[in-house]
Amino acid sequence: MKPNLHKLVGKSLVVLLFCLFLHSSSRAQALLFGEKVKWEVGFNFGPSFFMGDLGGNSGKGTNNLKDINFEFTKFMKGAFVTMYPKNWIGIRLAGDYTYLEGDDAIINTTGIDELWRKQRNLDFKTTILEGYLAIELFPTMLFSRNSEYEPRLRPYVMGGVGVFHFNPQGSLTDAAGNKTWYYLHPLRLEGQGMPEYPASKPYKLTQMNIPFGGGLKFFMSDRINVSLEFLYRKTFTDYIDDVSQRYIDVNYYNKYLTPQEANLAYRLSDKAKGIIWPGMTRYPAGSQRGDLKDYDTYFSLVMKAGIRLGPIYESAFAKRAARQTRCPSVY
Repeated sequence: MKPNLHKLVGKSLVVLLFCLFLHSSSRAQALLFGEKVKWEVGFNFGPSFFMGDLGGNSGKGTNNLKDINFEFTKFMKGAFVTMYPKNWIGIRLAGDYTYLEGDDAIINTTGIDELWRKQRNLDFKTTILEGYLAIELFPTMLFSRNSEYEPRLRPYVMGGVGVFHFNPQGSLTDAAGNKTWYYLHPLRLEGQGMPEYPASKPYKLTQMNIPFGGGLKFFMSDRINVSLEFLYRKTFTDYIDDVSQRYIDVNYYNKYLTPQEANLAYRLSDKAKGIIWPGMTRYPAGSQRGDLKDYDTYFSLVMKAGIRLGPIYESAFAKRAARQTRCPSVY
C-alpha cells in the first residue's frame, strides 16, 4: 500500500458518511431511493480467529478452517452506525478491536508435516484495530418489496472495504521461564528492505482489507434488534504474524541494525528446536521460514445489538397497520 493510501481511504469513508447525513437531513424524502432514511447504531462482540503461517493442526499448514487453533480464540468488540435508505439495503460504518495470536509450540505432532512446523518454534501476537464501510443486502426484503408486512427474522449478506492496523510481537523466554515480548517490524527478520534480499519488501502496519460475510437479524421490537454475523477479512499481506519467506544470513542484522536490535533479531528470527534434526539450533540461511502462497487472514463470529433512531413510522396509523399485518413466522 502506498504510504498515505490508508489515510485517504479513512478520510473518504468519513466524508462519504458526512455527506450522506447532510443530504438526508435536507432532502430526507428523496435520498437515494425516494424514502425517508432510517438510522441504526449499536455494538458487537464475539470471538475472532487468525489463520496464517504460525500454529495450525494435523497435516501440512494451510490458511483453511482446519488449521484454526481454538486455544487462541480472542474476543472482538466494536461499534457501528448504519443508514437504511430502504428496508432491503443498508450502508454501515463500523470499527472493531481484537487480538490475534499464533504459536508453533501447540501443534499436535501426529505426523512429519506438523513436526516441521513444531521444530520451527515461532510465535506471535498482535492487536488489530480496524474500520470499514460496507453494504448490507436483505434478500427476503428485496424480493417482497410489495408485501404488506415485514418479517422479524431477516437473513443478509454484506461486503465492503476497510483498513486495519497491526503490529506483531514475538517472544523470548529466559532460563527461569519468564516470557518477554518484542515488536518484530523494526527488526526486519526476513531482510525486509535489505538490498541483498530484493524479494523481501518492507510492509506497512496499516493496510487495506475486504470484509465480507453475512448473518441473521432478528427484530425484538420495532426499535431493537439483535444479529448473529460471520465476517471474513481478505487481506493483502503475509506479515500479520511477521512470517512469510526464508531465513536470511544473520550477518546482515549487524550490518543494518543497531547492536541491540541485531542481537534481538538474531534470537527472534530463528528459535528452532531439534525435533526432526536432534541437536540443531538454527536453520541454514535460505531455508523456508513461511509460506508465500497465501496471505494471512482473520475472521469473526459476533453478536450484534442495534437500536433504530428517530421515528420508526411516519404516523400512528402506519404503526398500527404494521403491527396488524406483521407475520409472526419467518418469511
